[in-house]
Amino acid sequence: MKHSFVRPLLITAFLFAASITNSFAHSPWITLQGGHYLIKRPNDGDSFHVSVEGHEYIFRLYFVDAPETSAEFRDRVEEQAKYFGVTVDQVLEVGDLAKQFTREKLTEPFLVRTCWEDAGGRSRMQRFYAFVQTRTGDLGEQLVENGLARSHPATARPEGLTSAAAEWQKLMALEQKAKREKLGGWGANENRMTIRAQLPESEKGIDPFDKFFHPSGETTAPAATSSAVTASLPSEETTPTVAGLLPQTKLDVNSASLAELQNIPGIGPVVAQRIIEARPFKSADDLQRVKGIGAGKRYEKIRPFFN
Repeated sequence: MKHSFVRPLLITAFLFAASITNSFAHSPWITLQGGHYLIKRPNDGDSFHVSVEGHEYIFRLYFVDAPETSAEFRDRVEEQAKYFGVTVDQVLEVGDLAKQFTREKLTEPFLVRTCWEDAGGRSRMQRFYAFVQTRTGDLGEQLVENGLARSHPATARPEGLTSAAAEWQKLMALEQKAKREKLGGWGANENRMTIRAQLPESEKGIDPFDKFFHPSGETTAPAATSSAVTASLPSEETTPTVAGLLPQTKLDVNSASLAELQNIPGIGPVVAQRIIEARPFKSADDLQRVKGIGAGKRYEKIRPFFN
């Protein structure tokens, strides 16, 4: 009874947070293509080491929580076991299956989208929240639909991502689907932990955030080579900054988000907000009338980034 009461509150809180993310936007989103999974002992279903262009990162999936693979943190494992209605040993087994599932899904190059939100963790290397797109779909969705993770808002707040609330709702629906079909952790007591979803909704190759990252209608396939990286990558010792991060496609001057505008060299938070307040524009040429842009070098520098 308590669980059914708390869950709607979590949903409401998340939707409210998602509605105000633009006011907290502080770091542009970037897309890293050609990601490679690195086999490391601490990896699990929702957190793993990745190599992009020779740089190593730790990414933690947004909105999902895969079971632990070790009983080191007993309280957390017991809470997960209670959530799935299984024993501690069973939840650890599901955690191992989730880790194996993720490794298998990431055998081919994959796409990572992140705004460098800190995901905490115990490693000396900083860990960041991210969405990971495989050849067959969103990794978080695939884990949840197969009962290998639960939908979980945690403390993550994806900056400026207007489609975040819709994705969270989809994950909840996929979790209920896995529960009905008794898959993964939901089927542990029926010996169905290794059974996978039939005709999975999460594996149709659809990019759930395509419109946010490609407002002009252009698309980018998730499969990529290691040379296709759309941003300046941070070193392992430093926290990423907004400098040098470029948008993938040309933007619509009347619909680009605050985060997307700040992703353009020459546009900072103040000018980005002025652009939004000056809308609507007849065309991107009207950016010349925005205070701080004018008809000079700044306009010439930013104009190619708009349709």
